[in-house]
Amino acid sequence: MNKITIFLIFLIHLVSCNTNQPKNESKAEESLKPVKVELKNDNGKFQIYVNNEPFYIKGAGLEFGRIASVAEHKGNSFRTWRTDNGKQTGKEVLDEALKNNLMVTMGIEVARERHGFDYNDEAAVKEQFERIKKEVTELKDHPALLIWAIGNELNLRATNPKVWDAVNDISKMIHEIDPNHLTTTTLAGISQQEVNYIKERCPDLDLLSVQLYGKINELPQLIKEYGWEGPYMVTEWGATGHWEVPKTSWGVPIEENSTVKAANYLKRYQVAIEADSLKCVGSYVFLWGQKQERTPTWYGTFLENGNETESVDVMHYVWSGKWPENRAPQIASYTLNDKTAYENVILKQNQEVTALFTVNDLENDTINFKWEILPESTDLKDGGDFEKRPKAIEIKIITSENGELKFKAPEDKGAYRLFAYAEDGNANAATANIPFLVE
Repeated sequence: MNKITIFLIFLIHLVSCNTNQPKNESKAEESLKPVKVELKNDNGKFQIYVNNEPFYIKGAGLEFGRIASVAEHKGNSFRTWRTDNGKQTGKEVLDEALKNNLMVTMGIEVARERHGFDYNDEAAVKEQFERIKKEVTELKDHPALLIWAIGNELNLRATNPKVWDAVNDISKMIHEIDPNHLTTTTLAGISQQEVNYIKERCPDLDLLSVQLYGKINELPQLIKEYGWEGPYMVTEWGATGHWEVPKTSWGVPIEENSTVKAANYLKRYQVAIEADSLKCVGSYVFLWGQKQERTPTWYGTFLENGNETESVDVMHYVWSGKWPENRAPQIASYTLNDKTAYENVILKQNQEVTALFTVNDLENDTINFKWEILPESTDLKDGGDFEKRPKAIEIKIITSENGELKFKAPEDKGAYRLFAYAEDGNANAATANIPFLVE
């Protein structure tokens, strides 16, 4: 082999290496490109497509953390309420979603009239528009991004329809700078007026989002009745709302226990979401986490200590078609002095009281019972706004064994709740509370 031949072989090798390098780089770049999200209508059936593959939303609403557990329970998406939740940036949330193979409906914070924002103030509206444009620009190319949710329940206690003009302007801006993703806005409930406003003032939106609780079983019929002909998703649904349940004689709402909630989750999913296979493109259950709203246990599918309730089991089932291997304890009964929460438990100061909390566990796990007394919450807000958790008071326990608690009622007069928890040692729990009044 002469020198010229050796030199030619070297040149061929060098060209080959240089040719292959950009291919490797382009493959890496490809994985970081935004997905193409589209809505298609096939003979009246609406379907989301992600990179030309059908995508039905099996999602959960979450504010902080628990992202990995959505995937563990076979969900494929989650929604947020804002691009920066104060603990994680929007990019950090999307990065974690990507790591867990989840898609995100990214919430955009839009000012609410009930918080004092004036949609007649053109300067304030413009300032909000520019802030949102910046947020969208920063996140629009992330591969975990699915849909932009413009505002949350902007109709709640609103009177100025100009809010919908602002929503439409934001949607148009998003579509101009981000042609790859869909836009929506979420409604608190649904009415003819709101549907009319959206149809007339927000034609740029790709789909509607509705948030309903106890009345969600009526949603498919209401969609027809109010003349919404396009696609929609349910961006909040779950436990019966505190405004929808019976109250005690002293006026506090009675929370359903975790087993009743789970049964309602299953029925509501099947009747209100799964049943509308033509227009409903999926849903986000509320809440994949825990929060204080009237009580610390009302809306979260998790408890404060991270234990999963029976409602998580239900979501695992509807998302995967199978029940989890180890399920949460199920409540058989809960009484305070032989009365349920619906029978107005009124006690005397320092009165001896007996609580009985009976649960069943499908795996016969050893159950650990815990108890807590909270004063009735007085920090009451609406629309999911932040509420302070009441401070627990000391329980004057006489005896506590196997779900039976004997104790003395509080010394101070007032309204309280006795919370009962049954933990199975496998990060699952059942919970219930009974309101009681000390006179």
